[in-house]
Amino acid sequence: MLNREQMIDAYKKACICDVEAFKPGNVSVYNAGHDMSVADFLLSAEVSAEPITNPDYSLGEKIFHAVKATRDAVGCNTNLGILLLCAPVIQAGQQVEERQSLLEALRYVLENTSIKDADWVFKAISLASPGGLGESADQDVSERANVTLFQAMEIAQNKDRIAKQYVTYYKDIFNFSILRYNDGLNRFGNQEWAAVFVFTGLLSKFPDSHIERKYGNEHSGWVLKKIIAVDDALINTQDPEQLVPMLHEVDREFKEKGINPGTTADLTVATVFVVMMEAFSVRCTR
Repeated sequence: MLNREQMIDAYKKACICDVEAFKPGNVSVYNAGHDMSVADFLLSAEVSAEPITNPDYSLGEKIFHAVKATRDAVGCNTNLGILLLCAPVIQAGQQVEERQSLLEALRYVLENTSIKDADWVFKAISLASPGGLGESADQDVSERANVTLFQAMEIAQNKDRIAKQYVTYYKDIFNFSILRYNDGLNRFGNQEWAAVFVFTGLLSKFPDSHIERKYGNEHSGWVLKKIIAVDDALINTQDPEQLVPMLHEVDREFKEKGINPGTTADLTVATVFVVMMEAFSVRCTR
């Protein structure tokens, strides 16, 4: 079992990195947007840290109570995706055994979710009102769950990249994003720019499901073209600070069209969090 205070600290730091990294289209210290502020995100991280790491809560309860704390504090959905992604990692950290990797523990957590977990998460999604995991012919988050959380994510995976992480055991993060983050850290020597490198890498590979739920594929090609240009610039620079004017321009263009790559941002936060959690896990198993 990993130390709770370490997990709280890592969770808050990952959330702070989220707003300090200049990810075009997202709320950041560089620019607000989408009727949300940096203060909303920082307060959300602060109030959700205790419930999401509460060892007495089940996985579903962690997510629900963290969403409720956020909703009570800021009155809007700032972090549902972050909570959905970080809670299973925290649960795994609380259950990880000696000589077991964090990924092995995470796989066990995901495969052993319950109908009660799904019910708590459905309540959390309804409370957050993200227009998200949503209604389908099989499951509706406004009703009681009759499948496990893992099964609910299987149903939602084709329209939600966060749901897909549950059923692929965080493949995007463990097989791509962590490698990207470490590459970015080696290139730039800075956590925030490493996070931007993760963000541009993910958005260059995968359409953002938050954007596509809102607009379909109306902007997909345009967003891809813009973000590939940013990603190429990052790959070819020794000093990412020189790219700030370019990022301001893309950020302005995205926000003028109401484009918020929120799912990609959530995956980026989860990547930073998993990197820190893995570091704790390695130290604990030595």
